[in-house]
Order: sequence, then C-alpha cells, then structure tokens
Amino acid sequence: MSRVSFHTLGCKLNYAETSTIARDFKAQGYETVPFETAADVTVINTCTVTEQAEAKCRNAIRRALRANPDTFVIVTGCYAQLRPEEIATIPGVDVVLGAQEKFQIFSLFKDFEKQTQTQVTVSCIDDVVAFGPSYSSGERTRAFLKVQDGCDYICSFCTIPQARGKSRSAPIAETLRSAREVIEKGYKEIVLSGINIGLYGQEHGTDLLALLRELDQLEGVERFRISSIEPNLLTDDILQFVAGSNTFQPHFHIPLQSGDNEVLGKMRRRYRRELYAERVQRIHALMPDACIGVDVIVGFPAETETHFEQTYQFLNELPVSYFHVFTYSERPNTTAVEQLERMGTPVPARERERRSKMLRILSAKKRLAFHQANTGTTRPVLWEDEEKSGLMFGFTDNYVKVQTPYDPEKAGSIETVTLGVLAEDGTVKVEDKAFISIL
Repeated sequence: MSRVSFHTLGCKLNYAETSTIARDFKAQGYETVPFETAADVTVINTCTVTEQAEAKCRNAIRRALRANPDTFVIVTGCYAQLRPEEIATIPGVDVVLGAQEKFQIFSLFKDFEKQTQTQVTVSCIDDVVAFGPSYSSGERTRAFLKVQDGCDYICSFCTIPQARGKSRSAPIAETLRSAREVIEKGYKEIVLSGINIGLYGQEHGTDLLALLRELDQLEGVERFRISSIEPNLLTDDILQFVAGSNTFQPHFHIPLQSGDNEVLGKMRRRYRRELYAERVQRIHALMPDACIGVDVIVGFPAETETHFEQTYQFLNELPVSYFHVFTYSERPNTTAVEQLERMGTPVPARERERRSKMLRILSAKKRLAFHQANTGTTRPVLWEDEEKSGLMFGFTDNYVKVQTPYDPEKAGSIETVTLGVLAEDGTVKVEDKAFISIL
C-alpha cells in the first residue's frame, strides 16, 4: 500500500480541506502516515497570511524530504495560488496546485513519479467559481464543516481574495447533506467554517440565518458553533436565533483588527468601533454568559502610538473573553503596501512585537477573568479523547476549557459539571462532588 502524509498551515478551513483531500487518497487505496514519516506522497496545504506562514511552508518541504528524499511533494493552498512560480523554485517540489486544482489531484495525475521539472497547475483566481465542500476529521468530538469560501471584501492588508477568489457557497440542501455526512460519523459538535461566513448563500438568494435555522433542525448532533463572523454581518436576527437555539452555542468570534476608527478606515473595514461595541453589548444582553473572541492586528502602517493606545483601551474596557493577536506583515499586491505613503509610516519590527506582547498579556487577563466568572456555575462539557499527564480536557457550551482526571469512558460524551477552581494552566477544574459532600 502506498503511503501519503499531510501537513497543514493556517486556518481551520485549510484543515477541513486537507481532511477532504486525505479522504480522496484513502479512496484510492493510500495509507495515511504521520508527517515526517517516510511517505510516497506528501501534500502540504499552505497559508499566506504572514511571512512566517510562507517560511513555515519552506521548512515543511525540507522536513518532508528529510523523511524521504524521494517523496512526491504536492504544494497547494493560498501561498500556492498567489505565488506558484516562487514555490516551484524550491528544491524538491514536484507539483504546485491552485485553489481550483487542490480537489482534482486524481483527475490531474495518474501516477506520482518524480520529474526533473516542477509542474505548476494554477487557474486564474477570477475563474474559480466552484465551491468545494469539506470537513475535518480525525478526532471523535468536533468537526469543522466548510460552508463558505472566498471573500468579496477588499481589506487593504489582506491577500485572501486574491488567494481564494470571490465568496461562494453551496445551496442549503447540499450543505445539509454535508452536515448529515459529518453527523453520521459520530461527531457531537460541528463548527461552521468559512473565509467570510456572513456572506453565505448570497449567490443562491438565501443567507446565513436561513442555513442556521435548517441546521438547527438536524437530528443526531448536539452542538453547532459559528467559527468567525464579521461584526457588520452579525445581525440581531442571528443573535436572537442563537440565543433561542438548543444546538447553537453562546460563543462568537468577531474580527476587530483595530479599536481606532482612523485605522479601521485605512484598513478598509466595513464598520467602526461603535458598531463593534454595540454588537458585543447586544450579545451580552441576550446571552450574558457568552464567550466572545476577538481578532486584532498590531503594527499596521497607519497605527501610531496614539492609535495603538486607543485600541488597547478599547479592548481593555470591552467585555470580551480573549484575543487572537496578529502582528502586521507586509503582503505583496495589497493596498497597504502599494499605497504606503497614504497609509502612514511603517512601524518598526521591534515596536510591532512590543505591541503584540502587550495585547497578548491583556488577552490572558481577559481569559482568566472570564474563566473566574464561570467558576461555581453548572455547564455542559464535551470531553475530548486525549490524555495529558493523567488529565482529559473539554469545552463548555460557552467555550471554557475544563479539566478532569482522564476517563476513556467519558471521551466524546457531554457531561453536566460544576466548574471549580482554576488550574495552574488557566483551565478550570471540575468540582469534586464527593469532596464537597464530605465537607
């Protein structure tokens, strides 16, 4: 049996797509082996959000070749779509596949024999109109279901529209079929994933809320989460629906990027801080215990020290639960790079790192406060099937990470527990009922 290994960089959507490609290989009789194990074929699914992502791609190629110098290396994903000729110059790469071609491997190739010249098969992104449904697999509890791809927004720092094309999705009926396939595999939680999920269904005359309502009627699944949604697309109707749903969880991840309106304008974001704050307040009004995550970028050219202080203060006062902090990275062919004089003065790398560190510290404080606010409450936890130092972990409905002594019988099950004290790693311990009864 031929062997294939996979390595994924970037977002959860990439992981879902890699899982779909892996299922294609399995259907062709391939055995999947861990990355950096000698494999006949290696597939590397790339990201291009930062320079580090591209450096990680080069590193992954070298690691795959160290495991087997004769492995057939396929590189796909966003980096491959944006700069295929650059990847083709990396020693050891056999094939570079674009956004459209990543799901056509076995129709494009009859065998995987190494050639002297790298083959590049990348369509123009404007011609990519098909939606490739995908979902992640590999763990027993949670699956990431791709429901939308691409983006119609033109944020000045972002290359995603160039790498993934315009927003597109499958009709509701097809999306429900994909969801049922995931449910049949035994997953208890499904995370709806996409690049700009709030644009779901626009080409089919429908919208995200209509999809959520249909998904909520499916049997056999305990939980749904919305992975990330733009604040201007997170409508009152969606919030009211989630608040009244039995399956959609009180957990939202909402990109902010900056807490200063001038910077948001130069970023070409479609909202201002006032709308963002209003959305957060509305969530708490409907779901007081909801978890709210934030994406924020530091070091954008327009961000002066004063602008950063505005962002820091805004986040400090905002009742959110944690941040994902990204250090701005200059990406070729973006407005922020091409119109640098209009954007502002580049922020020195050391200063970008200082600002990132400040926000990461603030995020840790926010997460700690959120966990402390939940201690003593009773919430359902979905336990994951992974043991670490005799412990197992899971997440509550509102995304508090909880720990308890490992019990394989609990893996993949939902248990209602009382949240106790914080552990040293910041997770929350389950309250020991036996101990409490003795007291």
